[in-house]
Amino acid sequence: MAFAIMTMTDGAANRVREIVANRANEAAKGVRVGIKKGGCAGMEYTVDLVTEPNPADDHISHNGAEVWIDPAAMLYLLGTEMDFEVTKLRTGFVFNNPNQSSACGCGESVELEPADLKELAEARGQL
Repeated sequence: MAFAIMTMTDGAANRVREIVANRANEAAKGVRVGIKKGGCAGMEYTVDLVTEPNPADDHISHNGAEVWIDPAAMLYLLGTEMDFEVTKLRTGFVFNNPNQSSACGCGESVELEPADLKELAEARGQL
């Protein structure tokens, strides 16, 4: 079995399916997760609609929800769980990322360190 870069919860899968259903006229297939420089902590997660998947992207599927992952973000997203939450103050995707070292006060931007591949391989017993 291949190692998944990310996982997603049932809540995230439900929201991705809703997004695709609401954008059916745009031939939406799922969403693409990535990162970009920005915000006060240095980086922000991106979630964009996918109409034509990029063959270079990693792909995960859960409960009928399709998510593609930008190759440039893979080392920063390795081991991340994508969730979706609704609170009194915020509604949106949440990324439970072991590579996150800090976040800004508003939670919109984060500081990320690339995953240590040697440490990951040792943990999986491959070295």
